[in-house]
Amino acid sequence: MSALDTATPALTVIVVSADSGPSLRDCVNSVLACSTPLELLLIDNKSGDGVPQAIARAREKDQRLKVIYNHANLGFGPAINRAVAQAHGQALLILNPDCLLEESALQRLLAVLATEPKVGVIGAVVCDAKGVPDPASYRRDPVMARALSTLFKRNDEGVNIDGSMPDHVVEAEAISGAVMLMPRRVFEWLNGFDEKYFLHCEDLDICRRARDGGWRVLLAGDVRVLHGKGGSSRHRPVFVSYHKHRGMWRWFRKFDPAAQRPHVAATVWLGLWAHFLLQIPGQWYRMAKR
Repeated sequence: MSALDTATPALTVIVVSADSGPSLRDCVNSVLACSTPLELLLIDNKSGDGVPQAIARAREKDQRLKVIYNHANLGFGPAINRAVAQAHGQALLILNPDCLLEESALQRLLAVLATEPKVGVIGAVVCDAKGVPDPASYRRDPVMARALSTLFKRNDEGVNIDGSMPDHVVEAEAISGAVMLMPRRVFEWLNGFDEKYFLHCEDLDICRRARDGGWRVLLAGDVRVLHGKGGSSRHRPVFVSYHKHRGMWRWFRKFDPAAQRPHVAATVWLGLWAHFLLQIPGQWYRMAKR
């Protein structure tokens, strides 16, 4: 790669780590194995596992990689916003630290960005090790009526879109934040992620705001990206669950028309936090068995 490519990449890949474990090395290696001109910003939310520092030492001669250390765990969205402030690329690829990116997937995502009009956000189908797609790759806004349909498995329209994942580019209301490609100008027009989310639902929020602003949210259904289960989620399940429920409450208050009715909002608040509390014993039990 030339010095010019290193200084002015077309693409900035951003990975946020927070005690993400060994999978972070695989993620970084997969990105840097791509021949596409890019820079990789690894922004660390005060991990204690030493992995980001080890990656920085091992890759100290690779000018494509920059490791940014935060003084505390700022949360996902705030870390992304700080990384973008130091980014050079005109396209931003936000990638979870437990995702493996292949060159073919990256090239396809960039091709969609280059050819589709009025693109705000592009997602991919994220899959587990067995190739099973995560339903969160292709979903609708989680307004209360849909959330209840999903929770109680009713035949009404739910949050997840039923049926097999598409194998082509389709319009979506929301895609998974595990793999999210955006033009930098759109990200900046939206003022980045809402920093009042700490972890979870900020991807739903930015997809909704992009659509409200007239930008398109697309799922590249023919792109598959391997997505493991994050290290942070495994060893801090209650912490992650708390912020997930907190994020769900914020999204509901911002976007769901039902939130304008005080009695409905109160019921949703009670239901969310009751659900959170009921999950804790099982989370502690599973941690104790490891």
